[in-house]
Amino acid sequence: PTDPNKSKDYGEEESDDKAKETEPQQQEKQAWAPTTYSKFGKEVFCYVGQEISIFEALDSYGAVIWPAALALCHYLETNVEQVNLVDKAVLELGAGPGLVSIVATLLGAWVTATDLPEIIGNLRANLLRNTRGRCRSTPQAAALSWGPDVERTYPSSVYRYDYVLAADVVYHHDYLEELLFTMRYFCRPGTTLIWANKVRLKTDLSFTEDFQDTFNTTLLAEMGEVNIFMGTCRETEEEPELVPGKQQEEEEEEHVTECLQEEENGLEEKEEEFKADETTENEEEDETQKNGLKEENKDRENQEDSQDRRDDEEQQNSAGSRSTSESELGGLGEHPTYCKYSKYKF
Repeated sequence: PTDPNKSKDYGEEESDDKAKETEPQQQEKQAWAPTTYSKFGKEVFCYVGQEISIFEALDSYGAVIWPAALALCHYLETNVEQVNLVDKAVLELGAGPGLVSIVATLLGAWVTATDLPEIIGNLRANLLRNTRGRCRSTPQAAALSWGPDVERTYPSSVYRYDYVLAADVVYHHDYLEELLFTMRYFCRPGTTLIWANKVRLKTDLSFTEDFQDTFNTTLLAEMGEVNIFMGTCRETEEEPELVPGKQQEEEEEEHVTECLQEEENGLEEKEEEFKADETTENEEEDETQKNGLKEENKDRENQEDSQDRRDDEEQQNSAGSRSTSESELGGLGEHPTYCKYSKYKF
């Protein structure tokens, strides 16, 4: 008979092995799960012949699918000749749960889906869940805040796009001027901006007027209450004012910058004057040293001249003494000298 204890041990070991085998699968599921805790049920859509499952979050308006996103997806799917996204660089503003970016990726685009940092977790999960193994490229999710800061986070020398997409980004918020600035910043020569919007408030109409004044605009489609516009940049126009009072703030900043620049220039002038004075003093010291050296050289030359004169005088005196001795000796030669010891003359 089989020992029940051994059988129990074997069963426990087998269950442990199964648990170990399922750990990678559990980790994979966790990696694909949205990073939000409160969410609706899964929404399933069908575009480009693919089922797309989207999880919507309750955290903010940006994590919900709105009517303009559905209209834009339908337009992109049914107008592939007019809007050919194959191998095009596409940026979506306010991507939310990512449905438009997923459809653009399925249509062959290289997509960067952007939204606020708190939306990125759920956005990335939806993107990867619906494009993995289906598309030529993997869409990217990135944080982007509208306004002048995009010039720093997305420098134009690096980031350029063929298409900029936006759906239902105009609603009840206080960042419409920043949104328009961001659209204008990314919509450069060669870029096409496609914006879908459902009119709800008066601010929608005001923004539409500003949009039409800022871009070369074409109404692509009207789908019920949703209008889809295409915009291209006006190269000759100046950029619009960012937000009310923004121009005044910029002028104040420029004034402060000018004041600081003037102070720096004043300091530079004083520093140059100090350097010039220091240079003059150094030159004077050098000149004094040179004059001192000249005086020393003159004294040395005078001493050498005096010594030479003394040497000449001594030589002359010596020569005079020799001539006197010779003359005396010559006089002695004229008179014979007698030696007392000899009778002969010398």
